[in-house]
Amino acid sequence: MTVLVDQQKLVEAEELWHTWVETFRIKLGEDSAKVLEEQFRQAHPLRPLSTVTLEGAVFFDTTTSVNQPVALGNTTFVTAPSSDDELEHSNEIVISNQDATKSGLLGLFGPFGANSAYKNVGAALQPSTDIVEAQKESEDSQELGTPSSPSPINFIRLQKEYSGSKTSALQYDQPSFQRITTGKYSLNDFEILRTVGTGTFARVHLIKSIHNKRFYALKVLKKQNIVKLKQVEHACEERRILSKIKHPFLITLWGTFSDSKNLYMVTDYAEGGELFSLLRKSHRFPDPVAKFYAAEVILAIAYLHSRHIVYRDIKPENILLDRYGHIKLCDFGFAKETEDCIWTLCGTPDYLAPEIVASKGHSHSVDWWALGVLIFEMLCGFTPFWDGDSHIRTYTNILRCKVKYPPHIHPNARDLLQSLITPDLTRRLGNLTGGVRDIQEHAWFQEVTWERLQNRDIEAPYILPIKPGGGDTSQYDKYPEEAELYSDMEPDEYSHLFEDF
Repeated sequence: MTVLVDQQKLVEAEELWHTWVETFRIKLGEDSAKVLEEQFRQAHPLRPLSTVTLEGAVFFDTTTSVNQPVALGNTTFVTAPSSDDELEHSNEIVISNQDATKSGLLGLFGPFGANSAYKNVGAALQPSTDIVEAQKESEDSQELGTPSSPSPINFIRLQKEYSGSKTSALQYDQPSFQRITTGKYSLNDFEILRTVGTGTFARVHLIKSIHNKRFYALKVLKKQNIVKLKQVEHACEERRILSKIKHPFLITLWGTFSDSKNLYMVTDYAEGGELFSLLRKSHRFPDPVAKFYAAEVILAIAYLHSRHIVYRDIKPENILLDRYGHIKLCDFGFAKETEDCIWTLCGTPDYLAPEIVASKGHSHSVDWWALGVLIFEMLCGFTPFWDGDSHIRTYTNILRCKVKYPPHIHPNARDLLQSLITPDLTRRLGNLTGGVRDIQEHAWFQEVTWERLQNRDIEAPYILPIKPGGGDTSQYDKYPEEAELYSDMEPDEYSHLFEDF
């Protein structure tokens, strides 16, 4: 029986580890489970990579030296050695129970097995029926490594077989998890190459890990500026939210650290640059192109809302593109995890919902308003309420909400925009009883296959000219470099405010 697992299940490996420990606790008792857990964590333990529900499934019993498969209900655990906190994707391999037994995989993956034995797995599965050609190597799936750790070991990446009953890729019912990010790295672990972005609160650098030679982005926030501008809560909330989310269309946070002057956040590096730059070059997007990017944003926002996170800063500048043209939503400085009404006035003026401008209190529905403004801008090349450089006039236009739609906009797109850019919360799509489905099932998105899009199986409309090898900065503007060097030589008067970093 072939065990095929949805690629999206990879993001659940960390949560499944805790489920695995609970299984030991039930099977062996509390004390034995604690001893095993400690032994596993000290010796680069096996982690359950992915699960799939199958009749008569088994998992590898790592409580014995012979690693015999033991039936446990209908859950299959496929395991491989890993680094401490994150996953690393490699080739996609399809493994059957029979092939795993024949090739000796059950023995290779024991907790006391040598990592070198794992390198023979590829040779053990040489038949073409057992190896699926790798799709695209994900640049956001690498553990940075540390000087004392061995070179990262490749995980087995599996895909789900879409036969029989199909589980929707749009269901976000996975248990939440907390990725350990605090104090994992320091500036000594990276080489800072160049600046790729600046903002009011932060500067972003392209960096290269001296351990695994991979490229990442380093977001640097000056503590003094954050305190002066009263953004301490937002900075801490950004770190906390990023540490507990994982989605194909969201930026991944790999680690955080701080020194006496700055906060540092290590994230994915998206080589495709900002969607804003692409839109600026194109002036406006054709209808299918705008639809593609809007659909990926919808999936990202729906995921956040399922975690009770309101994003509050949708705009082209915060939508990055990876080397394959798919989006990565970044900058969670205004994001907030809440199930209640919130009152903070924050965001980008052109994208603020009227309930934010009027200080009436707001919630997740403001993201669907901003989605409408984003779609309008992609189709028209300008935002619907922009009025020169005057924020006051922009706010006035937002409260009046009189949108002029150019004649080239498709009627279905116009109908969708009118249902998103509306001050009436009882009519705004995404805020009704149907939730995000009301948007996904709108006529403008009728040809979108949401599950394929979620799995990144749909080719992006623009394939950017990214140089091979990683670290390409051709899609980013050039910025003057910071004259002041980052250092940790002075007393830290703000350490008590940023303990989570």
